[in-house]
Amino acid sequence: MKLVITPRDVEILRRLFARKMEIAHSEINLARRRDWLALDNGESHRPMILAEYGGIGDAKSPIKLWHGRDCECEGEFARGVEWGLRCEIGRFEHLKDDHVVAPWHGVGWKVHCSGYGVESKMHHADNNGQLAARRWEIPIADLDRDFHLLKPQTFSVDREATLREREALAKVFDGLGPVVSRSGYFWTAGLTIIAIHFIGLEQLMLAMYDNPAGLHRVMAFLRDDWLAYTSWLEREGLLSLNSHNDYVGSGSEGHTTRLPQELPEGTVKRGDCWVLSESQETVGVGPELFEEFIFPYQLEVAKHYGLLYYGCCEPVHTRMRVIKKFPNLARVSVSPWCDEPLMAQECGKDIVYSRKPNPTLISTAKFDEKAIRKDIADTLNAARGCRVEIVMKDVHTLNNEPWRLARWVEIAREACGV
Repeated sequence: MKLVITPRDVEILRRLFARKMEIAHSEINLARRRDWLALDNGESHRPMILAEYGGIGDAKSPIKLWHGRDCECEGEFARGVEWGLRCEIGRFEHLKDDHVVAPWHGVGWKVHCSGYGVESKMHHADNNGQLAARRWEIPIADLDRDFHLLKPQTFSVDREATLREREALAKVFDGLGPVVSRSGYFWTAGLTIIAIHFIGLEQLMLAMYDNPAGLHRVMAFLRDDWLAYTSWLEREGLLSLNSHNDYVGSGSEGHTTRLPQELPEGTVKRGDCWVLSESQETVGVGPELFEEFIFPYQLEVAKHYGLLYYGCCEPVHTRMRVIKKFPNLARVSVSPWCDEPLMAQECGKDIVYSRKPNPTLISTAKFDEKAIRKDIADTLNAARGCRVEIVMKDVHTLNNEPWRLARWVEIAREACGV
């Protein structure tokens, strides 16, 4: 992509960034940041509320409703920056959840990973561009015969291109606010999502009985490769702090005072950061098998980080005895399939209870406000005494009624008294 920013593009971007900075320094935004920190510090039981919109595939989406227009910039690069700014402004002005707008523009390092020497061939069902079923051809069909095909990754960074982009935007936004490095290189450090693409979901579970040594070898390979990757990022000075509004965990934001708030660029270590671990792929196995085949490898990765968010869509209540062995566990995902009262007991006051309501509440043909209120009331009742965040995520349709997401936020605020 060519780094083209026309004079007209500069005018548009400066206007939008000025509005973003105005929002970032507003009392509403600053109060939300204070509330997040109070929740993380155990000083407040005010539930925090977030709603995701990026996965909604409707023709009538919330983003289009907020914008009221297409992007105006001419250059492709400038349009990408414009889109990001418009989304953040629209989220503040229209969605009005507890997302905090940061007082900077972030630019990530352009890092490349080589891959593992093998690839799974993915087949998608035809569903007019919407989400649908998929299957894949696994490259490691036999854990013993084919293991040698897996190769450790190599890593590289295009510093010149990254700095060129950052310097260009620093000129565009000169006098309005800073442009900083703010990189995130992966979503999860859970390892099993990578494993199933190589060996398959069924083989992952069956190998726990049929070839335990082979599965341990695969998991050890992935653990070592992950540690090599993140060690390289650390040595190269490519890590950045994620203790502000950074996306951490499964839908949460990284607000905390338990991690550094500011460090010289290039000096950030893994221990200064949040990390997410989860294992949705092993939802079909019991806690003993999870503890034997998955947990030890996740632990070796997670222990290098300052704070851990655990879980996503899997119901973790059956394995909380194991999960609580992570020494840096700070937040846990309470998915729609979790036993809420049991999770409240397990989390107590020490672990943030990160509730994920079932998105069908706002996705099906009928938008039932009574059902939504009951769902939130049930959570608040079950988690009484816990530190709670409620995150509406994995929303892929609003039945082409984009107003529903903001209305869910309104209902959640009313139910929580905020």
